Amino acid sequence: MSKTLPVSKNEYIDVVFEDLTHDGAGVAKVDGYPLFIPNGLPGEKAKVKVIKVNKGYGFGRLIELHEKSPYRVEIDSSEAHKYGGCQLEHISYEGQLKYKENLVRQVLTRIGKLEDVKGHPILGMDHPWHYRNKAQVPVGEKDGKLISGFFKPRSHEIVDTNESLIQLPEINEAVQVVKEICGELQIPAYQEETHKGVLRHIMARYGRETGELMVVIITRTPDIPQKNKLVERIVERLPKIKSIVHNVNSKRTNVILGEKTTVLWGNEVIYDYIGDVKFAISALSFYQVNPIQTKVLYDKALEYAGLTGDENVIDAYCGIGTISLFLAQKARKVFGVEVVPEAIEDAKRNAALNGFTNAEFAVGEAEVVIPKWYKEGNTADVLVVDPPRKGCDEALLQTIIEMKPKKVVYVSCNPATLARDLRILEDGGYRTVEVQPVDMFPQTTHVETVALLELI
Repeated sequence: MSKTLPVSKNEYIDVVFEDLTHDGAGVAKVDGYPLFIPNGLPGEKAKVKVIKVNKGYGFGRLIELHEKSPYRVEIDSSEAHKYGGCQLEHISYEGQLKYKENLVRQVLTRIGKLEDVKGHPILGMDHPWHYRNKAQVPVGEKDGKLISGFFKPRSHEIVDTNESLIQLPEINEAVQVVKEICGELQIPAYQEETHKGVLRHIMARYGRETGELMVVIITRTPDIPQKNKLVERIVERLPKIKSIVHNVNSKRTNVILGEKTTVLWGNEVIYDYIGDVKFAISALSFYQVNPIQTKVLYDKALEYAGLTGDENVIDAYCGIGTISLFLAQKARKVFGVEVVPEAIEDAKRNAALNGFTNAEFAVGEAEVVIPKWYKEGNTADVLVVDPPRKGCDEALLQTIIEMKPKKVVYVSCNPATLARDLRILEDGGYRTVEVQPVDMFPQTTHVETVALLELI
């Protein structure tokens, strides 16, 4: 006999929120049955409407708050706020930091079974708004005018907005100016349904330390109507512009960038600094979107590595060499591995740009290249990992355990996979010494963490 659920669809009930999910929704329980409700905060009492029920959990909509959290802040109810990627903007920044700190602590205990690890208070930002140095904005048409902004959740309907609260002002301005110019020149937007039209996305990148701006115009067609006028007007109206790039994406796809990229005006790259290290950023480069907090994160990783100048370091998942070059300032030798060939080319260019001769980079999967190095007799005193959200590959973790570097510095964008991997490394002979969360993405649910492990 099937168990009767304690709630039914369209029912109105009073609940108390106990927690937040990883995407910022409130969690309430009715006789142990979890309901996920956007915009609810822990400790709040509310009336909710049940809108969907599954066997193990359900979803609801917040109808009325009976008792508010002290961390709740009132926000603009416009669609730009609602869909602008700021899942936590209804929580005060103090509350956001507390939520993220608790999230890291909970998963380390629940998934990693790490009860006694020294966990530090999260490192937040002094000014947790307008920090992103890159935007990729979809373009469409409405009532004969170009619009750009955010997609509504689970749809490709664009919410037209001129500003994102987490983008740098220079980024917001660049996107708005390019959209206006394309409208003046009557460059038609791409129509997803018919696969016609021209303008798909506008990308802007900004070097916060250098003040250099890049605009990337992404089109379906290999040619841009009135291209010369478009370039002239962008240069005229954006004084900080250093690079205008054209990317062609002719496929029916949700992927933003296509394979063909040409420079229309100016340089192929712009430059920026993280600390004392200079980076060249092309249209396709992966570069951290919050360099201020990236420096905080990397400073902590460097501190944990404890380099004296005698160590060999391996940086798995090295990207364009950001962590590698930070480490190269203090290491004898750094070896970086990355699966994306273009990123390795960027890493080599960035090493040369900064005069580092003690950093080498190889293309390949970390879980393939590092075991190969180990078999060839190449080992590391310190091994740094900064994997994607899915965490480290099991083969790489086993190689670390066999290689036995004295220290492992684990930089993570996903506390759950971090906790899982720390447990594996602990079972393989390591001890997690300390863990430091860093708020790289204020107003969102994302949290970065750096952990130090030492060989027992």
